[in-house]
Amino acid sequence: MSAVRETGRIDTPDHAERAIDATLAVLGERLAGGQSRDLAAQLPPELAASLPGQGGGQRFGMEEFYQRVADAEGTRPAQARQHARAVVAGVKASVEPGLFEHVIAQLPADYDDLLGTQPVQH
Repeated sequence: MSAVRETGRIDTPDHAERAIDATLAVLGERLAGGQSRDLAAQLPPELAASLPGQGGGQRFGMEEFYQRVADAEGTRPAQARQHARAVVAGVKASVEPGLFEHVIAQLPADYDDLLGTQPVQH
């Protein structure tokens, strides 16, 4: 969580926890089938709990993704974008590369922003 907090420039540990929970919950809504469960299996239990056992497979774009994270986190979409990118970078570093590739294969091209490695300014 400290890496997410530092990368996402999140002010407090509680806010970092809200950002992680919000991002993973929304990602779980977007993923279909067992991908959410598979992802949760490779994350620490405190992070895995934020993912639904079965992905909802809902179809929504990147802008709505950030809005949903912002709503769940209680922040603005620009901040939610910064935080979500930090969370996803942390997830990527925590799971097997093959699994992460399966996860991102479900996401449309506009989700490249979420997976970007460039610093985020807000």
